[in-house]
Amino acid sequence: MRTNLRMAGLALAAFATAWGGLSKAAEVPKSAEVQQTGTLAVANTLDYAPFEYLDADGKQTGIIIEMAGEVAKLVSAKLDVQRTPFPSMIPGLAAGRFKIAWETFSATPERLKQVDFVMFLKAGLAVSTSPDKKASFTGDTPLCGKRIGVSAGSASDFLVDKLGKECTDKGQAAIEKSVFNSSTDIVQAVLSDRVDARMDDATASSYFEVTSKGQLVVLPTLYDVAPLGLAIAKDDKGTTDMMVAALTELFKNGTYKTILEKYGMGAYAIKEPYFVNSMDALRTD
Repeated sequence: MRTNLRMAGLALAAFATAWGGLSKAAEVPKSAEVQQTGTLAVANTLDYAPFEYLDADGKQTGIIIEMAGEVAKLVSAKLDVQRTPFPSMIPGLAAGRFKIAWETFSATPERLKQVDFVMFLKAGLAVSTSPDKKASFTGDTPLCGKRIGVSAGSASDFLVDKLGKECTDKGQAAIEKSVFNSSTDIVQAVLSDRVDARMDDATASSYFEVTSKGQLVVLPTLYDVAPLGLAIAKDDKGTTDMMVAALTELFKNGTYKTILEKYGMGAYAIKEPYFVNSMDALRTD
């Protein structure tokens, strides 16, 4: 019996070796810089929670910081987050000062003249309301007849006007829009029942839901959905291949989903990371 078990174990080991290991993660190619330095250097602002920020102990944390750390593990490198002002990131990539700027960039024609992107998230505008009112937002036009608070001059401000017109065109009650000077003012208006809900940036709204322990809850519909990505210098194939392969592994092994859900951002996951070097390559899924 012991001999048979030993033979079976040897056979299983041989099978695993032949196939590169039964549970071995996909091989992630390293860029020339990572190979030479043993460091994954990432430019980041470190001041946009929940994506990147310094915690109470001064430690770098957030969605992007955690994902970057996981990528560094996959390529057996040390993570070096280089704090960089947002306006300096794309010029810095174009000038060769760093290889990766990991933020939540929207791809625009102007930016695509200088850099390429690897998309890893989606975002848009979302509506949040108090838990007791959530059930009242129903149907294909949940905002019709509601009192909605927006920040002055924001994308939400203009979108509510558009949605309100769609309500009246369909013979439904108009949206009653209230304009505020800050997101904080809108939140207080919802909590004090001066408006029914707030429309704001979806990621910020979800983060408030988490940090406020559910004082406001985000409704499931996303408006003006757009993909978001990290930026890489134009035609840097080595860095692009590394980041696409590493993120693909994080999507497959569940790390990506776990990190997003930790910060209340599961609704903004995309199906897979993908490369963008022109506006034609953008997806809306």
